[in-house]
Amino acid sequence: MILHISIDAHNPLQVATALAEVLNGKVYKFFIPGSYLVMPFDKYGTHIVVFKEGDVWVPGTDAESAQVLQAEPPSKLVANHTAISVPTTQEQIEQIGQREGWRVLTRKQGDGVPFSAIEFWVENRILFEFLSPEFVLQYLQTMQPEMIEKIFGQPIQLVPV
Repeated sequence: MILHISIDAHNPLQVATALAEVLNGKVYKFFIPGSYLVMPFDKYGTHIVVFKEGDVWVPGTDAESAQVLQAEPPSKLVANHTAISVPTTQEQIEQIGQREGWRVLTRKQGDGVPFSAIEFWVENRILFEFLSPEFVLQYLQTMQPEMIEKIFGQPIQLVPV
């Protein structure tokens, strides 16, 4: 279960608005100027923070908390991605992506992937994998220990330090 994630975006309000539509949520101004909070108000408190492009989390020193600073130069692509179950349909997600001009691709289980998901490329650079209601059960079945071991093999034996 993902409780919250943060991303950066060229146009944070546009991205937050599109994500709120997919998640049936609301958008709020966040603590950092120019950033937004997307809240679907599900039973888990899930939310997404959308920062301005180039905003990065920086570790604090000693007892200081992490903080958000502007990095130079901003990167075009990011390594992070997330998979989120959403209440919207595949068709609705595709329409939202098309309207925004973003790449949307529905991957089907068996076509080289272990579960079906909708690739939703925010600003054509940040990957969200949305699981519409018809894909969630398939995902949960795939994430069981016996299926994970079938896909990835035996878990790595961790050695205590």
